[in-house]
Amino acid sequence: MKSLKDECVDWIRAWFESNGPSCSAVLGMSGGKDSTVAAALCAAALGPERVIGIAMPAEGQSLNEADEICASLGIRYLCFPIGRIEAECTALGSLLPEGFSVQTRQNIPPRIRMAMLYAAAQSLNGMVANTCNLSEDYIGYATLYGDAAGSFAPLAGMVVREVMQVGRELGLPEKWVGKTPDDGLPHSAPDEVKLGFTYAVLDRYIREGICEDEAVKAKIDSLHRRNRFKTDILHIPAFIPAKHLISV
Repeated sequence: MKSLKDECVDWIRAWFESNGPSCSAVLGMSGGKDSTVAAALCAAALGPERVIGIAMPAEGQSLNEADEICASLGIRYLCFPIGRIEAECTALGSLLPEGFSVQTRQNIPPRIRMAMLYAAAQSLNGMVANTCNLSEDYIGYATLYGDAAGSFAPLAGMVVREVMQVGRELGLPEKWVGKTPDDGLPHSAPDEVKLGFTYAVLDRYIREGICEDEAVKAKIDSLHRRNRFKTDILHIPAFIPAKHLISV
């Protein structure tokens, strides 16, 4: 884990040297293990003075210790409450005869948060971090153009157990590294309850190809197939000649 941690720190440092030598890393701080570990890695790579953590609680959502985590890491902390923006966006669903679907309403907050992260990054000379891990990406447990967006993704190659182990290697408190993942909303359920399987089972399947429950294996495979488009490179029709493609 020390080697993995060191390699990730070196990768972040090299990425910024190539893409923004004077830029800061900007992260959405949910208080969960992913944003905490990602922020700690960025602080180790760039120095805490070049890391900005932004909490964006929805209505009725707590900070989940995001302010304490930023203070402990020594990084700049900002709070952008999005409750009113979320309410106004959700209200626009009344303009549709069918209204917004439940999934649409659930995806509005993470997309607002990503818009705010990019707004802050553009104003503060920053680069936005995607804090999703490999386990989440594998089954599409992220919102496209919400938490699945970002300019760099330091945890994208780590399954959940590896994120936790790297967090411990960084010296982070167990209360943050081992925190049960959930969306922080009132009356919600932990991620693993909503998924119907544990991250330990998912991680083992990703790393070793082993899942002893055939029903769970089938569910994971189905989620992976249906959500691969979220992590694929932007789809461009194959019949478009390469000379017409714009290098980004």
